[in-house]
Order: sequence, then C-alpha cells, then structure tokens
Amino acid sequence: MVFGSGSRWRPLLPSQRLRVAGRLGGAEPGELVGAVLLVRGPPTVLSEPSGLQSMAGLLRAGLRAATDGLPPDQRGLLPGLVVGDVSRMDPEVSADFKEAGLSHLTAVSGANLAIVAGAVVALSRLAGLPLAVRAGLAALAMLAFAVVARPSPSVLRALLMGLVGAIALGTGRPRDGVAALSATVLLLMLFDPGLAREYGFALSVCATGGILLLAPGWRDRMAVRMPRWAAEAIAVPAAAQAAVTPVLVLMAGQLQLVAVPANLLAGPAVAPATVLGCAAALVAPLSMEVARLLVLPAGYAVGWIITVAEHAARVPLAGLPWPGGLTGLLLLAAAVAVAVPLLRRAGARMIVLTVGTAGLAAVLVAGPVIAPWPPARWLLVACDVGQGDALAIAAGPGRAVVVDTGPDPTLADRCLRDLGVHEVPLVILTHPHRDHVGGLDGIFRSGRRVGAVIVSPGRAPAHESARISAALGRKGIAEWVASPGARWRFGPSELIVVGPAAGAVPGGSGEGSVINNESVVMLVRWAAGSILLSGDVETEAQAELLRAGLPPADLLKVPHHGSARQDARFLAATGARAALISVGADNGYGHPAPPTLGMLHRLGMRVYRTDQSGALAVIDQSGRLAVVSRGRSDE
Repeated sequence: MVFGSGSRWRPLLPSQRLRVAGRLGGAEPGELVGAVLLVRGPPTVLSEPSGLQSMAGLLRAGLRAATDGLPPDQRGLLPGLVVGDVSRMDPEVSADFKEAGLSHLTAVSGANLAIVAGAVVALSRLAGLPLAVRAGLAALAMLAFAVVARPSPSVLRALLMGLVGAIALGTGRPRDGVAALSATVLLLMLFDPGLAREYGFALSVCATGGILLLAPGWRDRMAVRMPRWAAEAIAVPAAAQAAVTPVLVLMAGQLQLVAVPANLLAGPAVAPATVLGCAAALVAPLSMEVARLLVLPAGYAVGWIITVAEHAARVPLAGLPWPGGLTGLLLLAAAVAVAVPLLRRAGARMIVLTVGTAGLAAVLVAGPVIAPWPPARWLLVACDVGQGDALAIAAGPGRAVVVDTGPDPTLADRCLRDLGVHEVPLVILTHPHRDHVGGLDGIFRSGRRVGAVIVSPGRAPAHESARISAALGRKGIAEWVASPGARWRFGPSELIVVGPAAGAVPGGSGEGSVINNESVVMLVRWAAGSILLSGDVETEAQAELLRAGLPPADLLKVPHHGSARQDARFLAATGARAALISVGADNGYGHPAPPTLGMLHRLGMRVYRTDQSGALAVIDQSGRLAVVSRGRSDE
C-alpha cells in the first residue's frame, strides 16, 4: 500500500509507471497487506498512460467540464452517478444520501452497468441486429464503461455483479444466476482474499443475491394486484434492502427504514441521468456545446434524486437504532422468525399494516406537534456536532448569529437548516482550534448569506488562522478582531464581548492552553435572562476574567467542553443556575471531567450535555429561560 500526497498525484492515470522515494514499513499484524510505503516528495513519471486510459481520462474530464454550468450540488453528483467521480460531490449531499440509504448511487454499481447495457441492447434492437451481436455489444459497452469509471476493485466487482444480476433477473432464471453469482464470489476471493473481510463486498453480494432469490417471487405475488412494472419497481429495492440489512446491523447497528421508499422515488431518475451523462461524456471531446445541452436534462434528473435524499434524510426515525454486532444480528433473526409466519396470515398482515400506519402517523404527524424542533421562542441552540462547539443565537426570523462552527461543515449546515436559518449576520470564532472552526464552510452552504466574522486576537495556530483568513477573503467576507466591550443587537439578542481583556496575556500550561486562553468570551442578553459563552478558556484566563470583573449570567456554556482545567471561583462568580456542555460522546479527552461535573453540581447548577441529550435549545418560557433538548424539557 502506497501513501503519497500533493497535487502531482492528481492527474495520474492507470497504466502509468512511476518512480518514488520513500520509507518502507511493515503492515499491521493480521492484515493481508504485505508492506506500507510512505512516499517522500512527488512521483517521477516514467511513462505516459496507454491510449485506452488516455481516452478514458479525456471522457471523464469532458463530463466534468460539461457539468460546469449546473448548480453545485448537481455538478458534483452527476459525474459520481455516471462514472463514480465524486471529486466535486457536496459533503451535505453525501450525508443526505447516506442517511437516506442512497449512497450506493454515488459509486459505480451493477445498476449503472445494467443501464448502459440496456441502452445499448435497445439501440441495437432498433437497428435490427441479431441477438448474438446485441449481447456482444452489451458486453463491450460494460467493459468500456468499467474502463472509464477506472478499474478499481469496486468497479470490477460491480461489473461482474451487475452482469449477473441483470442477466438473471431479465431472463427469469434465478438458479442460473445464483450459480453464476457463487462462481463470481469464489473467483473474486481467490483473486483478492481481502474481499472476504470487506463490508462493501458483502453488501454487494447480498444485494445481488436478494435480487436473484427474493425479487422474482415478491414481484409475481404483487403483480396479481398491480401492474407488473410497478411490482418489479417495488420488489427489486425491497429485496436488495432486506438482503443487506443483516450486514448493515453488523456494520452500523441501524435499520434504515426510509431506504426502500427513497430508492423507489429516486430510481426512475437514475436511468435517464446515467444514459444522458454517458452520452455527454462521449460527445464532449467532439462538441462541448452539445454535451452541455445533454447534461441539462440530466441535471433535472439528479436534482430530483437530491431532493428525494434531502427529504428522506429529514424523516423522523429514518434510521432506527438497533443493537450492533452479533447481538443485533441474533435479535434481527429472532424478529424475522416471529414476523414471517405471522405475515403469512391475512389477519396478521392487516393488524401489522394498521399498527404500522398508526405508528407512522404518530411519528410524522403527532411527533412534530408534541415535540417540534426548533421549539417556539428559541433564543439559543447548542448544536449537536460531536466533540466541538457550534452555537446559534436567535437574530430574528430566519436569522441567527453563529458562535463557533464545530469540526464538521455538514453537521454545522444541518443544524442551521433544522433551525430554518437563511441568513447569518455575524459569525464569532472564539479561537482557531479545529473543533471550533472546522465547520466554517457549512455556514456558507444552502445559499446562506453571511455578514461578517469576528475572530480572536490570538493568531495561533498560524496555519489554521491563515486558512480562515484566506477562505473569508475568497468569499469577500469582512474579518474583524474581537475587542472587549464591543456589542451588537440582532433581533431579541444583545451580544457583548467580555474577553480576552485588552493587553492580558494569560499564558497556559502548553501551546493548546495558550490558544484556549485567547478564546473570545461573550455575554448574550435577552429579556428573559442571559448566558455566558466562555469558549475554551482555562484556569489562567478564567482568573484574568475574574480580576477584570465578570458579569453574572443565568446560564453558562461551560468552558472547554467541561475539561478538568476549571477555576471554581470563576464558575461560582457566574451565578448561573444551569450549565450547557457541548461535548462528543466517547471522546478521547475524558470530557466532561468528573471533578468539573462535581463542582457544577455543588454550585447548584443543572447540567445539560449534548452527548447525552443531543442539541440543546434555550427558550423564553413565560419570561424565564428554560433549556429544552430534542427529547425532553426542563426548567
């Protein structure tokens, strides 16, 4: 296994020969990798790519260029859908696809190959070619497609699996299909024994096996009550999802309830997008204008798929938590053993259908009424972004001030989307640590307008500060340094900069502590009360804030995710009756520290944690502040 970095690797194509210099190391024990090579410096190119690979690279580049006029989300998805090129894929779209059970569409699969082969067979049939010629052309088309999509193990696997599944389902001979699938699995594992331990390979085999064994029978039963094409459209994704569910339970400990309906809705758009995208790739080297015309309707098709994924990912209980590992697998087997005999009876099916419909209605209708999110009259939300801070402060309808952005742009964007935030007049980055600024790009997504960004007077670490400044400069966003006493009012919220105090140099026990101690500290006031947002300040900065005069507050955002480096006098001086801790579950830092939790409890503060309750909202409840989690409400 070779690890290299740098821009010189990006344009390389399969079949090229290289010379590299690096350090050779042993692989992890128990792995099938023989050795690991850590490359130093750029590679030296010894040969040009073969003519076939050069043409494949030209087609991929042509498709990317043809999509430049599409909206960013469509521009990123179409090459991924057609040839597996996800280099420009929007991370938010990727996250939605994963939540909705549609992530298989962003990788080349048997479905892509079947669509390409089907289009070739249809055209050759119109041309009156004999069956043997049509079969040969379909095989050549799939081989060519696999070359354009790059001959990675997943593409080669999809070539074989897709061919087996398409032939078996199209001819209605599942026994032959199962035999071919079994032979394919054995040959692939002999070629690459490591596949036997890959979840991706197991998912591909199970999905194909489900289509072969389950889909024909399900289709025939449903065809009695509906058109055959509709029965097949339902049976194929349902059979594939049923077959991969045991693997998903082992892998992720979750049942994706929304995957089948999402695939049913997105499925009709996959074929036209794939065919038009392939046509655009073929035409682009000859006429870019024609290629751009072809991708326009393909853009509408992928736009529909993106819309389905976005809405499916927002469905309550889209993924049902389920025990992982062997325990979850045994529990799933027991549930199936009980459910299958029951569902064979008409009366039992009616009961299950009634209960399922009632449960779905309760989740989709009653759930949002009983526990809406965001709650009415919310003033501040501590987003659930894992180990990091990301806070949204109400600034009027559809507007919020953002304090820190967490480590992940996708999670930051999703939190603001859930809150209905379309405009961010001000972003405050308390200090340039990744768990506070890594999600900055997410604030600019979803067409969100951003006014200005406040940063800490401290510029360390220099590389992260430089990255932020460069990103803001490219977007034309003003960057201001926090100054004590500065204040703003947006909607119901007044924000006041409390620290770091002018000229104060609190220092710290290490480089990380020095950066933490330069955090911007804010007091936010509303008619119903106030909260102190303390960034990641540690004991030295806390003592400095006490000397400068610390304003009291009703609530406290606990510094540094509840780390052990807290000054008890600082915590007491806030006078807060409740404390919010933004922290990731099972983090490796031991946050929040037990001594800190003990101090907060002794001071009479009610503690709320995002790792236990998810996102937390501060609301105005009859003129008093209350804290609401996504699951319960406490004052």
